[in-house]
Amino acid sequence: MSDRIFNVLFLCTGNSARSILAESILRKDGGGRFQSFSAGSEPKGEVNPFALKVLESLEYPTEGMRSKSWLEFAVPDAPVMDFVFTVCDNAAGESCPIWPGQPMTAHWGIEDPAAVEGTDLQKHAAFLTAFRYLKNRLIAFTSLPLSGIDKLSLGTQLREIGRLDGSTSGQEKAG
Repeated sequence: MSDRIFNVLFLCTGNSARSILAESILRKDGGGRFQSFSAGSEPKGEVNPFALKVLESLEYPTEGMRSKSWLEFAVPDAPVMDFVFTVCDNAAGESCPIWPGQPMTAHWGIEDPAAVEGTDLQKHAAFLTAFRYLKNRLIAFTSLPLSGIDKLSLGTQLREIGRLDGSTSGQEKAG
């Protein structure tokens, strides 16, 4: 087993909900093998309060979480990413910056919990659902033998993870 720490970037348009959840989940559950980051193409400027509430209620880290542009990770002195995952269909369809290091990429789209309208209980439930789908993907990802798998097979496995339960598979509409 390699002692290498892999850098992982989660992208979404607003960087306020799904990408934040994924960053926190991997930060806690990555077993020290990963450094996680999140960003957005059009960051909202603040993290959705329901994302923070769900993470805190499940004892996941929220310290330092902020909504930021993906351009922060496309500059020469940014951490070199090993993996870049889009977690919303809008971000997957956008022209991403050129990432230094040519990371492996995959789309892991799930429904936007921030788009749910209704009571606070319904919104909280939507964030819990998003958390569960992301956690399942990250369990599958962290279980992969990253140091002993060829790039083609790894790419196939990363795309398959994106098709797990909860996948939007193109259902999300621009807006």
